[in-house]
Amino acid sequence: MVPPRLLTGLVLALAFAGCSSSPESPDPASAPTSEASSPSPTATVAADPGPRPKVGECHALTWKQAVAPEARVAPVRCTKPHTAQTFAVGRLDLDTGTLAVDSVAVQQRVQRTCTERLPRHLALAPRDLRLTMAQSVWFTPTVEQVEAGATWFRCDAVVVAAQKTLQRLPPRTKGWGAAPAIAMCATAEPGTKAFARVTCGSTHSWVAVSTVDLPGAKLPRPQQVQARMGPICRDAARARASDPLSFTWSQESPTPEQWEAGQRYGICWAPA
Repeated sequence: MVPPRLLTGLVLALAFAGCSSSPESPDPASAPTSEASSPSPTATVAADPGPRPKVGECHALTWKQAVAPEARVAPVRCTKPHTAQTFAVGRLDLDTGTLAVDSVAVQQRVQRTCTERLPRHLALAPRDLRLTMAQSVWFTPTVEQVEAGATWFRCDAVVVAAQKTLQRLPPRTKGWGAAPAIAMCATAEPGTKAFARVTCGSTHSWVAVSTVDLPGAKLPRPQQVQARMGPICRDAARARASDPLSFTWSQESPTPEQWEAGQRYGICWAPA
């Protein structure tokens, strides 16, 4: 991963020898003179671009490390406990130096690429990925590493086990999308105080069963969301109920924050 930041120019101090004439010399013009020694050449230590990530590497990331934009944690063996696995490595497009690696445009571009590639890695349709707790996180080099020649970005797969908690992953995550361990469940009915998303491998009482796209540039009003989601959620819950004449369901629309972040769909829930 990325080593500590290094100074891009470590300049050594230059030493100069002084000059003087002998006060006893009768003829200053004939007296020997001393010359200043030549300055020592400037020594520099180049910034370290860091190692290029590899697809398949595993990382024992904390939640805080997973949401940081820069990668600073060394990989571990995939047979050891870890919470992230690199599923894609790409080349940064900095528009021949006109964009900085930490600019919003570059970070959004990397985010979009990693998000689009995750479903294929997990062998899921993008729509089915919505019903899991799997997500992609992305990392780029530091500004200093880019100046030293680093051009990579890295996409990691993680699973959110609970709020701000990452789940331990198996040695291989490719094709892992159908595993019940990453499916989205909840501790209580959506909209109640006890509601919290968890993986279905944890204790839960509700399960996410479908999603409903919500059209428009702005988040629809609650009545519009209800009208669009109600029939679809009802049918999804009925399809899994033991008694098609007696069943319950719940629907969850995106919050304004989720809408702005790009979640343009609601989630249908049913009792587990």
